[in-house]
Amino acid sequence: MREPPVKPIEWLGGSVRIIDQRDLPQAETHVVLSEAAEFADAIRTLAVRGAPLIGIAAAMGVAVEAGRWAASPWDVFEAKVARAIGDLEATRPTAVNLSWALRRMERVLDAGRARASPAKTAGSLEDEALRIYREDLDMGCRIGEIGADLIEDGFTVLTHCNAGGLATSGYGTAIAPVYVAHSRGTRLSVIADETRPLLQGARLTAWELKHAGIDVTVVCDSAAHLMLASGKVDIVFVGADRIASNGDFANKIGTYGVALSAGANGVPFYVAAPSSTIDVGIMTGDRIPIEERDGEEVTTIAGTRVVPEGVKAANPAFDITPADLVTGIITERGLFRPPFEIG
Repeated sequence: MREPPVKPIEWLGGSVRIIDQRDLPQAETHVVLSEAAEFADAIRTLAVRGAPLIGIAAAMGVAVEAGRWAASPWDVFEAKVARAIGDLEATRPTAVNLSWALRRMERVLDAGRARASPAKTAGSLEDEALRIYREDLDMGCRIGEIGADLIEDGFTVLTHCNAGGLATSGYGTAIAPVYVAHSRGTRLSVIADETRPLLQGARLTAWELKHAGIDVTVVCDSAAHLMLASGKVDIVFVGADRIASNGDFANKIGTYGVALSAGANGVPFYVAAPSSTIDVGIMTGDRIPIEERDGEEVTTIAGTRVVPEGVKAANPAFDITPADLVTGIITERGLFRPPFEIG
């Protein structure tokens, strides 16, 4: 396995170091998290973001909290860990990787109840969190290998939001094929939508691609449609926060518009995500909960108000793209094409 291009999260043993993504690209700030409440705040405030990374961080948060209470009686230990799981799960509703990772941690806790001490169970929870992390590294690498086969020499890739190393353990999902193709010597360039309101494309995708030496151009979100219509884009890769069994998926707000434009202009549109993003309990996208965030994220940019005082702002964080607009879904299991039956 190649070294990941980015390290957004690192296990330190009893604590975790993250890149605070709120500060990019102006500063690469590292923050150490040492209790579950700090992990929950980091996820809620987008210091940690991206569906796979949210799951990894939540699992590590549970492991860190378990370590804090490992010398306590079982009833205290169990109550503290269970509360951490509940608090972390309440942070963000759309990305299914969060609950997927926490269910795994919950099963480890349940298994320890009958036959292990708090200290041993804390060790098992740490092992499980690190297993989730390593699995994501493997999945990102595999997604990159599969997706890179779709990128021909000289291609321009369009992407929306940030589904790169910063959103995962380090390889990314939608950007993983770009990294692998670049490492193979394939000539390519990337157009990154700015991704309002929080500019994850402009701030984060552009930051990591520049550091990787990959040609990247940022456009405002509404310019993506012109790029697609004018033949300047050969292929689109986006990530996903939750994929329904029929192939409908939730991703950062604005993805649906990119998919419509890609379809109208005959540009292949691919979704890249680990299999943990597939919610087998949801058949169609209309069942996916959509997070509504604070309107201040829309009314201000970098702390400066850009909307008149007294004007309200709606701020849905995600939209749903229907499966009939998707050319293919890439997971570590392979490339799925319509009709999708991926549950």
